[in-house]
Amino acid sequence: MRLLNTDEIESAVYRAALHAGVNLTDSCRAAMSAAYEGEDESAAKFALGKLIENSDVACGNAMPVCQDTGMAVVMLDIGDEVFLTGKPLREAVNSGVRRAYADGYFRKSVCDPITRKNTADNTPAALHTEIVSGDKVRLTFMPKGFGSENMSALYMLKPAQGVEGIIDAIVQTVKKAGSRPCPPVYVGVGIGGTFDGCAYLAKRALTRDIGTHSDREDIAEIEREALRRINELGIGCQGFHGKTTALGVSCEWAPTHIAGLPVAVNIQCHCVRVVKEVI
Repeated sequence: MRLLNTDEIESAVYRAALHAGVNLTDSCRAAMSAAYEGEDESAAKFALGKLIENSDVACGNAMPVCQDTGMAVVMLDIGDEVFLTGKPLREAVNSGVRRAYADGYFRKSVCDPITRKNTADNTPAALHTEIVSGDKVRLTFMPKGFGSENMSALYMLKPAQGVEGIIDAIVQTVKKAGSRPCPPVYVGVGIGGTFDGCAYLAKRALTRDIGTHSDREDIAEIEREALRRINELGIGCQGFHGKTTALGVSCEWAPTHIAGLPVAVNIQCHCVRVVKEVI
């Protein structure tokens, strides 16, 4: 048994939030650079170049890489040998977010869904916890902007629609979104589970490095085929057409009921900001 004070989790959330606010992931930067080098459409190539330049300026000056500094999504995989002490976990997580968004001068974007009154400190975070084996806590922090979040969708497909139905749902979601989620996008997909669990799988998929594939070959083929069809849409960077509408497609899956085929498609803009830390 390992005793872990939640102050350590608060500090890790604080560090992760500050870093994520100003930095794209390495895999995102690599994918953007590859898209730039392979682009022939002048307007799209110009836009990609400016997005890359913007990320360099943000990183070099410790400034937010996007004006939408996002709603904080915090995933904690907590080892079953960890005993948490100190303040309640949710309180610790929100305190880390609150301090980071103040110290980083990040925009506060969280509000009441009905009154629209801003909470003024970007809390509460969207907190997801899982119990896993071991004596460590694995933190994943992702600030999620809503220009892309608003373009996401959840489908309750019929089992008979199968793989083709899954791919069609992914591609049609991106097609319908058009230029609104600031492409090139990264597409997270959840397949199976339940109505709510499927959406979480799609969110979790967005925390993978761009360009990685599922260990299951049949699901990896869905990722590759969906990406191919998305990029054939010709929407391109910021809607200026061209070769790259999506940087990648990542799918996570779970067993589901015999009567259902849930599919969630979570869209992420080009501004992929994910930080992971083991505590």
